[in-house]
Amino acid sequence: MTQVRIGGQTIPCSGILFDKDGTLLDFMQMWGSWAEKLIALLDNDLTELGAEPIREQSERLGLIIDPTRGIIGYDKTGPIAMGTEEEVTALLAWKLYAVGIPWNEATMQVRRHNKRAMQELTKQKNTVPLPGLPEFLQACHEAGMKLAVVTSDTTREAEKHLDWMGLRRYFSSVVGRDRVRKGKPDPEMAQLAIKEIGLLPQQCIVIGDSNGDMVMGRLAGASYMIGIAEDGTGESYLLDADAIIRSYSELSVLSAQ
Repeated sequence: MTQVRIGGQTIPCSGILFDKDGTLLDFMQMWGSWAEKLIALLDNDLTELGAEPIREQSERLGLIIDPTRGIIGYDKTGPIAMGTEEEVTALLAWKLYAVGIPWNEATMQVRRHNKRAMQELTKQKNTVPLPGLPEFLQACHEAGMKLAVVTSDTTREAEKHLDWMGLRRYFSSVVGRDRVRKGKPDPEMAQLAIKEIGLLPQQCIVIGDSNGDMVMGRLAGASYMIGIAEDGTGESYLLDADAIIRSYSELSVLSAQ
């Protein structure tokens, strides 16, 4: 069995399950521009209605705003980081419903704005792999390790983002929220990915940037959970991780002898 080395420890494993946003690709490079567009469109609606803009309530969405009112970060435990598209839609639609728009119209309005924001995202294709990721994936590939993606995004969108980064070929399974009944932290997503790569849970490790990823992996029976937090704050929220890294440069792959 191949091994992953982290610090002075070696972890036997034949497969790795990766989260996508914030784990494979830079979250803010991609979703920051999407959030800016979507919030701007919704704020126009709210301003016309004489209501408080969403940008003034940014902390309730888990967004971090700079003094010029630009979005510069996000709460790793918040809805933007961890929620599904449906959950974020409901959260934003509530803002419109609260100022008098019927719920069905509010949800349709958010979906229309989200479609425009997603179209802008597709034009820009701001998918940037985290530092050291391509080299780590190549090392895994050369060692014969089986890799999968488990994400709260849809499978189609996830595969598209992997294609944009030129990394799709490394993954033999991509499991989005549309392929399971229950999303993270339920283990169903991980269980399906493990089945598709033809391994047992104890032969796999999980790498993710949220504690939901860690809990999912543990419930699925994975042997080791690695949290990734580039800013070094992971200990405050990656509570169920066995180890926390800031970069893929902290990991190396040892081939089976």
